[in-house]
Amino acid sequence: MTSAGGRIEVAVALVFRNRRVLVTERPAGTHLAGSWELPGGKLAPGESVEACAVREVREETAVSIRAGVRLAAIEWDYPEKRVILYPIECEWLSGEGECLEVSALLWATRADLREKSFPPANRALIEALCKSPRLD
Repeated sequence: MTSAGGRIEVAVALVFRNRRVLVTERPAGTHLAGSWELPGGKLAPGESVEACAVREVREETAVSIRAGVRLAAIEWDYPEKRVILYPIECEWLSGEGECLEVSALLWATRADLREKSFPPANRALIEALCKSPRLD
């Protein structure tokens, strides 16, 4: 969903399981193709951030989650667009993960996060995750 200010509003799911976090690779032909990211996507009109996170994770990876705590929003200006990311801590319910709308997926450790290339808008969030006691 694009807000009145021209920003694209995006839910970002932090799905933790067994001291790892779910990350996905953006497919060819998309904005920032080949970058790794936390799963999520654009809010549909009238959709809550929490509902969007649940829907997008299911559509992209076939993983079932329950949305939990919403973290502070991240606003970022790319040359071609403006985004506002709404990170949501999520509880994993079921599913190993399938590449339905992503090129690859990984249940990542702290070391994995440090090795992957993430979009600039995600950097502060990834740095915080690397310090999280919830990851190996």
